[in-house]
Amino acid sequence: MITGMFEYHAPEEVQDAVALLAEHGDEAKVLAGGHSLVPLMKLRLATPSVIVDLNRIAALRGIALANGGVTIGAMTTHAAIEHSAELKAALPVLPAAATLIGDPMVRNRGTIGGSLVHADPAGDWPAVALALDARMHLVGPVGERTVRAEEFFVDLLTSAVEPGEILTEIEIAIPVGRFGMSYQKFAHPASGYAVTGVAAILVLDEASGCADCRVAITGAGATPVRAAHTEVALRGSALDDATVTQAAEQAGNGIDFLGDLYASEEYRKQLVRVYTRRAVIAALHSATRGTGAVAAKTI
Repeated sequence: MITGMFEYHAPEEVQDAVALLAEHGDEAKVLAGGHSLVPLMKLRLATPSVIVDLNRIAALRGIALANGGVTIGAMTTHAAIEHSAELKAALPVLPAAATLIGDPMVRNRGTIGGSLVHADPAGDWPAVALALDARMHLVGPVGERTVRAEEFFVDLLTSAVEPGEILTEIEIAIPVGRFGMSYQKFAHPASGYAVTGVAAILVLDEASGCADCRVAITGAGATPVRAAHTEVALRGSALDDATVTQAAEQAGNGIDFLGDLYASEEYRKQLVRVYTRRAVIAALHSATRGTGAVAAKTI
């Protein structure tokens, strides 16, 4: 189908984009990679009269390492993250997860910021952002603010970005000590989205036990969630097979599971248990063997 008529703007500065959003209000939509907005416009499910394209704002792209952390511009593509040597060394779960997103065409055009703001319940980046305790930097008509990943995903297809605001960058601290990372997902065979996806970050103590951990789940409910009960069960443990299995059994506690034509609620509950166990074990292996992050997709 063909979109409705709209006015097109392509600013080159963040403040110019913010000004355009303030001027046009609810009539304006932000365009990043376009994989979410353009299909909706073609189906006339979204009919904005103004498009503010962020692709010419160079300041919104790039990957920088400083002060024990990583900053990623919101308009950085999945492909740029996938091929970043800096991220492969510092936060390898990011490039590893990027390889599982869509196909090369999607990865070359789609952006991490667009994915996070869209807050698709089956998106990959939300789980990874939660597990890494990412911080989202926003700019709007009243200034700048920072929102932690735990508070960023509000509801189904709803993020904490307020009207007139733009996500400018994602900031992530690099774990200290011996750590391992993994993202494992069961992908829908047609779309590639996560029917269930689990990201796990482990920090090991001197005895290779669990000093700290963060486990996050996508695809199961309306929003990505931290597997709080699993994390409690793992912290301070020896990370033996029995402990990991028992901890994974608790991963779905508190989730209001989605059910659809492809996966029922009960099926997703089982997927969460299985993929949480796989993600934790893969993260443990990456930490003990020094192999970076592990990512895997099952269809």
